[in-house]
Amino acid sequence: MSLASCFADVPHPGELIKEEMEARGWSQRDLAFILGVPEQSVSPIMTGKRNVTPEMAKSLGAAFDVSADYFANLQKAYEMSIAKAPDPAVERRARLQATYPIREMIKRGWLKDTDIELLEVQVMRFFRKNALDEVPCLAHAAKKADYSETTPEQWAWLYRVNQIASEMVVARYSAKKLQEAVTDFQRLTFDPEEIRHVPRVLAECGVRFVIVESLPKAKIDGVCFWLDDASPVIGMTMRMDRIDNFWFVLRHEIEHLLCGHGKSQPVSPEFVDVDLQREEVGSEPQSAEEKQANEAAANFCVPSEQLESFFLRKYPYISERDTLAFAKRIQRHPGIVVGQLQRKMERYDWLTRHKVKVRSFLQGSAIIDGWGEPVPISL
Repeated sequence: MSLASCFADVPHPGELIKEEMEARGWSQRDLAFILGVPEQSVSPIMTGKRNVTPEMAKSLGAAFDVSADYFANLQKAYEMSIAKAPDPAVERRARLQATYPIREMIKRGWLKDTDIELLEVQVMRFFRKNALDEVPCLAHAAKKADYSETTPEQWAWLYRVNQIASEMVVARYSAKKLQEAVTDFQRLTFDPEEIRHVPRVLAECGVRFVIVESLPKAKIDGVCFWLDDASPVIGMTMRMDRIDNFWFVLRHEIEHLLCGHGKSQPVSPEFVDVDLQREEVGSEPQSAEEKQANEAAANFCVPSEQLESFFLRKYPYISERDTLAFAKRIQRHPGIVVGQLQRKMERYDWLTRHKVKVRSFLQGSAIIDGWGEPVPISL
């Protein structure tokens, strides 16, 4: 039996009160006398014009020698029977919101706040699917608490990067130029402001470079994938907004591209890099590809042999003065050197003031989606 049929034709409590009164031979005036209220307070309940309040339910319970819950439940059942059915859109919106941060995606400008039919169409177009059940994660139970591999937030962020990158125009991709760019980038690591050149250099190499603010709980640092065999994409979140993290993540993703990782697959979360800082220190990379990218990134930030030599000579008494001199000698910003030494020593509070913010230097040169400024995209 459906919930709706359970409440069909439920009488007002006043009708059942009348039956109790008739069984006892009471009139409305008698009941009013027993309850100690004016008769005009009882009459509207008998005619169904007034509800049974919790206080009246207790009084009626005492008068008829039954539980007050009996009358309270009669009133509740009656109210449920006359309540309007919910808008079907409620359940459909709940399904979307239970899986994806739809409200946040609307706030970011990724989707438009429209009626449910158009909203569902937008979600399908956003993920480039022809049916809702084909959208990642929506095909599973909406109440699933743990997605063992890729979370809905990470899927949404990945497709936003893909959406923006698909509309970008860059030069023809050249792995040779990208490899040369890696060498050139070393000259940019000493001065934070030089980061502004990175988007232009990548575009000249044929790499679409996009910065999209991370969604809550996503913990994404970056991603690389291919729109096709000749169209690589690097996406970053800048969630750390530190000079050491920027260069490590960028070089990590470049290594994936240079090795052709994921090239034969459609857009997938395989190379969405989550919490790279933690992964570099505290746990083994999930794959040989990740290990290779981590090693390339770390060696780019501070050449491994020079870092090891400095560490062996100075540890455990590494002074700020020695660190700054070492950074100057290898032509790296002190924040980059500090970042690598922090990981090596597992002391993340050490000399943190040198790890300067850099996102502001990319304003005007990179495509940045988020922080209150969405990139205009046509769904």
